[in-house]
Amino acid sequence: MASIAGIFSLHGCVSDRCGQQVAGMLEQMRHRGPDNLALRTVPDRHGALGSNEVSLTSERTCCSSLSRPPFIVFDGELFNERAPGQHDVELFREFYEKHGKKCFSMLDGSYVCAVVDSGEVILARDQVGARPLFYGSEHGLLCFSSEMKGLIGHIRFDTNELPPGHIYSTVEGLKPFEPYVPDVPEPETIEDAARILRQLLIEAVERRMPGVRGVSLSGGIDSSIVAAIAKEYVPDLHLFTGTVDSAPGPDLENAVLMSQFLGLERNHHICRITDSEISELIPRAVWHLESFDEDCISGIISNYCVARMAKEYTDVVLVGEGADELFGGYRMVLKNPAVVDDAHREQLAQKLLDIAYNTALRRLDRAWMANSLVYRAPFLDASVVALAKKIPMEWKIYGERQIEKYVLREAFRDMLPEKIANREKLRFAMGVGTDDVMDMLVSSMIDPEEIKVRPNSAYGMPFSTFKELLYYDEFLKLFPPAYEKQTVRWDPFK
Repeated sequence: MASIAGIFSLHGCVSDRCGQQVAGMLEQMRHRGPDNLALRTVPDRHGALGSNEVSLTSERTCCSSLSRPPFIVFDGELFNERAPGQHDVELFREFYEKHGKKCFSMLDGSYVCAVVDSGEVILARDQVGARPLFYGSEHGLLCFSSEMKGLIGHIRFDTNELPPGHIYSTVEGLKPFEPYVPDVPEPETIEDAARILRQLLIEAVERRMPGVRGVSLSGGIDSSIVAAIAKEYVPDLHLFTGTVDSAPGPDLENAVLMSQFLGLERNHHICRITDSEISELIPRAVWHLESFDEDCISGIISNYCVARMAKEYTDVVLVGEGADELFGGYRMVLKNPAVVDDAHREQLAQKLLDIAYNTALRRLDRAWMANSLVYRAPFLDASVVALAKKIPMEWKIYGERQIEKYVLREAFRDMLPEKIANREKLRFAMGVGTDDVMDMLVSSMIDPEEIKVRPNSAYGMPFSTFKELLYYDEFLKLFPPAYEKQTVRWDPFK
């Protein structure tokens, strides 16, 4: 719902222009909050901080609390109980003033925030990390920003992404905190796990329904489940699907099937992406994603186009992200011949979850927020995540046929068409049709043989394919070279 930024002195006073500099940082991220700008210079010339905000109601949506210390800027949503009408940032202030830094272990939600309290600057990020936050220090100044682009001109080398489940303090440095983990039942059988999962996910969707008018529907099992649940609360729900005109993937056929199953054909909006749009969007994709990983680039282009279309109908959507990491959905990893047992699968599944903030969730966040559209991900609800960790891998990838996401399928089989309930997982870009088109388009822009001459980036990251040469060249036009260190591989076998 916002972008946040700030500049603070680590040793003395800041420039008189500090407030203007923070405003400039926020302007680089105006897409994350085009409705309101909040800015505050901290007394005694210690620094300045502020936020851009998206207003989701007729009243102003507050993402900052800057009238009195501690000064707070906040991006995200909380699901803790609260007083009627209390904004998330007001609820956060209540928790912080009562519990100090221990409050981060009590917050149920998706968020990043910055707190300035008695000269100490505190940055925090929830344990899943869908919303981004970067920071760095040079020349005696600490700078932080929701996206790396806000640091350009202030930090050249020392860029860091705040890891999920961590606090950074100018007094104590970087430290993890105990995550908020709700009590969930211990499933004793597969049937028990499916029953509990169904209940928890329905509750997670319900908590996220205020303001929602649409669902991003790929036609896969995850987004179809979310759409089926959401329709119970919004009967005239809008559905948004993307497809590449020149090479339609299987997503469209399945999404149409799901919209018909729900009786929402008239509210099903299909974004038909042309080859020329894909070519034109590559520099914008690199700018918003702040990465040159080829899988992330392919994914953000299709997501960006769908989000741009969805913005015409709503300001808030539900998405199906998170289920693959939690319930054994990545065939490229979990069914790879090199993975020989469930213990290895558990290890790789945990790795996918650990890096999701910098891969799948980065793609998700940047595509939707590039269009000033708020996304909510029910699968990332704390209760669903807690249950997923209690479900053994042999219930997620099940039986001799090695059926992926088995327990999830069984939990919602009666709410889906049979074809979708039995559908195998495809990467979003593959299902939309982006992957093959990207190969063809990029080969017309750069010689595929050039990768033999330039196999690595300046800081030594090997390029996966020739496509990344083009994405990397675009990256260097937009960002300082040292920023490439924040690019992370989605596919752990690359």
